[in-house]
Amino acid sequence: MQFDFGYSEEKKLGKPYDIKLLRRLYPFSKPYRVWLLSSIFLIIFITLLDLALPFLIKIAIDSYIIPQTSTSKQIAQNRDSAKELKIAITDQKIKALIQKYKGQNLFSIKGDQAGILYATIPFDRLSRLDQKDLKILRKKDLSGLTTIFIFFLAAVVLSFSLNLFQYIMMEYAGQMIMHDLRMKLFQHIQNLSLTFFNNNPTARLVTRVTNDIQNMHELFTSVVSLVFKDLFLLAGIALVLLIMDLKLALISFSVLPFVAWAAIGFSSKARDAFRILRIKVAEINTRFSETIGGIKIIQSFTKEDNNYRNFQTLNHENFIAGMQQVNIFAVFMPVIEMIGTIVLAVVIFKGGQDVLSQTISIGTLVAFISYMKMFFRPIRDLAEKYNILQNAMASAERIFLLLDNQQKLPLAHKDFVDQKVAAGSLQKISFENVSFSYIKNEPVLHNISFNIKKGQSLAVVGPTGSGKTSIAGLMVRFYDPDRGQVRLNGHKLTAISPDIIREKIVLVMQDPFLFSGTIKKNIFQQNKNITAAEITAILKVSNCTNFIDRLPKGLDTVLAEGGTSISSGERQLIAIARAFAANPDLIIFDEASSYMDSQTEDGIQKALANLMTGRTSIIIAHRLTTARYADRIIVLKEGRIIETGSHDQLLEQKGLYYKLNYLQSRMGIIAK
Repeated sequence: MQFDFGYSEEKKLGKPYDIKLLRRLYPFSKPYRVWLLSSIFLIIFITLLDLALPFLIKIAIDSYIIPQTSTSKQIAQNRDSAKELKIAITDQKIKALIQKYKGQNLFSIKGDQAGILYATIPFDRLSRLDQKDLKILRKKDLSGLTTIFIFFLAAVVLSFSLNLFQYIMMEYAGQMIMHDLRMKLFQHIQNLSLTFFNNNPTARLVTRVTNDIQNMHELFTSVVSLVFKDLFLLAGIALVLLIMDLKLALISFSVLPFVAWAAIGFSSKARDAFRILRIKVAEINTRFSETIGGIKIIQSFTKEDNNYRNFQTLNHENFIAGMQQVNIFAVFMPVIEMIGTIVLAVVIFKGGQDVLSQTISIGTLVAFISYMKMFFRPIRDLAEKYNILQNAMASAERIFLLLDNQQKLPLAHKDFVDQKVAAGSLQKISFENVSFSYIKNEPVLHNISFNIKKGQSLAVVGPTGSGKTSIAGLMVRFYDPDRGQVRLNGHKLTAISPDIIREKIVLVMQDPFLFSGTIKKNIFQQNKNITAAEITAILKVSNCTNFIDRLPKGLDTVLAEGGTSISSGERQLIAIARAFAANPDLIIFDEASSYMDSQTEDGIQKALANLMTGRTSIIIAHRLTTARYADRIIVLKEGRIIETGSHDQLLEQKGLYYKLNYLQSRMGIIAK
């Protein structure tokens, strides 16, 4: 057997297409489209509020601070009108005020076609009025400013409130999408065949379900909402600028081709940088996971320095990839800032000339400058969101690469067995000329044929690497044979659901895995219907009673990860008890006593003798202690059956089994 549990580099992908990836992400967002659309609707309204703020400033300046009485064309024809304050003489206080300053020649009295009298005063003479008189004179302007202030404050408060609701809605949708995507990925991974797990390190898969899914969350919350806001804001600002002053707007927009050129160059390089970063993060996780898992070997062989240097190399590669990303942004962001500053300078210069020539108002110029500052802010934001987008797309590539992996056990639908038929008790399992390989053209089993009937016991023995464990894997359908058939009650295993097969067969592994949690949960799998008498019986026959009673909390003792807080022999006993609690038709013991001391092994032999009565069992071992009690023994060598028979018959043949028995007797592994 050859597995790839060790460190391996990530698969390099071809050229990605963001639109295709986003299209594949859409089904996950569909259940929450109401939340997303509501959020986008709020974004549109928030954008309108943001656009209104500079325009309110323009109104405040042009209508109340330095009010204009004419249009831009009229200003150009009569420039003096832009420098005077015009007040209708309709109030007694105004009349009295004008009369008060009559001797100082501050006011000029004029009339219009409707017969209404107006007083005009140059702005540079307003400072000669008393403060009280100035308030009376500009009472209407002060009232207008108060109104503008109220509208401005209301817009800010409303924008804040809507932003809060929009954030909550988008965050909820993003969290739910992330939840669904993670569950979809988790379900897909656990349904893949063991061949897939043999070729993919655990840390790589952990990265997919954690880091990469989290990047998807940022895509839906940060990118989707803010990109819509930035795009609406850009379009809105462009429209307002064109309406306010077409000539000045076109001058400002002349730099957009340079912005587009910088953005295209940035995007082409940023994607590669983020892809490399995702690869390096997964590789670092893999290396670190291996270090933790193999720390005993590393320390026992004093390979800490060598392992440190290997990790240092990998970490440096991640640093280089990170710096490549930083360098890309270090160029792009200052370029955008520089272009924005240049445009602002041009606007101030050209707009200032227009104000001096009185073709536009001061309020228009101030609003124009505010809009131009706002115009480049979403461009910078879009660049930052592109950063997140590229990171998310790099993660999406990996996620969908995993979701597209269909290394599952195929089910031949045309030969599909009625589950009611398959669900009957196990009567017979047979191998018919089965050949199997983990790696193509490197077979580990050659033309294996045998059968075992209900109630029989079969032992499979042979040297290490002879294919014993592979037979167990085929029997529970972890794998399918390359040639030949494995049959259950006469039906092909490939035509029966793996769930049905594994309800009938329980495999006690060579290296048992225990989950974090109590011993009781590990053995009885949270079976609430099991009685105290059944628990006692199972613990007794599996020889677990003695060591569990010695523990302070007994069955409620919490095990460390992998069961490392107890001995390997005790882990084996718990695994056997777990198999007994499932009450299967067939129990396969794969080297089930190989890690136990003599006393523990002796207890297991007695338990096995009782359990094998009336129950089908297969014992896979290279130690012959338990094999000798089986009804029949198969001897494997290099993936082929070379001997078969009972213990006594095989000893009489004086073949490989005889030699193995002799060697183990001399070594004291079994009694002579």
